[in-house]
Amino acid sequence: MEVTFPGLGLEFNINREAFSIGSLSVYWYGIIIASGLVLACIYAFVRADYFKIDKNKLLNTVIVGIICAIIGARLYYVLFSWDDYKNNLMNIFYINKGGLAIYGGLIGAILGGGITCKLQKQELLPVLDIASIGFLIGQGIGRWGNFFNQEAFGSQTDLPWRMVSENTGNVGVHPCFLYESIWCLLGVLVLHILSKKWYHFKGQIFLCYMVWYGFERMIVEGLRTDSLYMTFSIFGYTPRVSQVLSACIFVTGIVLLIIFRKKRNVKNDDNN
Repeated sequence: MEVTFPGLGLEFNINREAFSIGSLSVYWYGIIIASGLVLACIYAFVRADYFKIDKNKLLNTVIVGIICAIIGARLYYVLFSWDDYKNNLMNIFYINKGGLAIYGGLIGAILGGGITCKLQKQELLPVLDIASIGFLIGQGIGRWGNFFNQEAFGSQTDLPWRMVSENTGNVGVHPCFLYESIWCLLGVLVLHILSKKWYHFKGQIFLCYMVWYGFERMIVEGLRTDSLYMTFSIFGYTPRVSQVLSACIFVTGIVLLIIFRKKRNVKNDDNN
């Protein structure tokens, strides 16, 4: 498939399939997602000592988190696309045909990882702190899988960086995958520096992740044409599921950062 960015003079010929072994096809989407996951895990294990996290327990948490993330991503998508599955429930299991939602993956990973932490008596907040930077690594790299699939793009635009392909109807659209990739990878740098120089309380990095990612997704989701929608309308506008969730995450993150910071200041004053 030919993909062009006419305003930038860029042109690419892409193929969803990276290679095949007999009848088994291996797609770039899976390779890219796996690469992001591996790099996220490497980062977490390299910095585990800094966050005072037991690496053996972290490995258990990661394994369970990954499994729960896949399940959560699928269930989230199916839940908000139920009309497409209710008459053929077996299609729910065909994840090779697409249909994974990032927020479902995050929810699944946090729930699965949280339960694992509880069972092995591991402190949760430091794990969430280090995992949040891993999330951004995985998301920043993983979004390029959308580029190879030519999906998750936005509405029509004439901006210089517009993307054109057969899947976009041969019209220029917002390359939403690129917006999110850049924002997430920038977030890796920001939260990494924050964790090294201004890490004041456990859970701080995770809350900053909520604010950072929630803000971006709230905006970019409004540009996409493949969103899952809520079942109600507000003044004639039907909000997108991820847009509403992103707004809630963004606001919650800010509120909790303020509360935790005030508690820390009060505790410091009492100690003085």
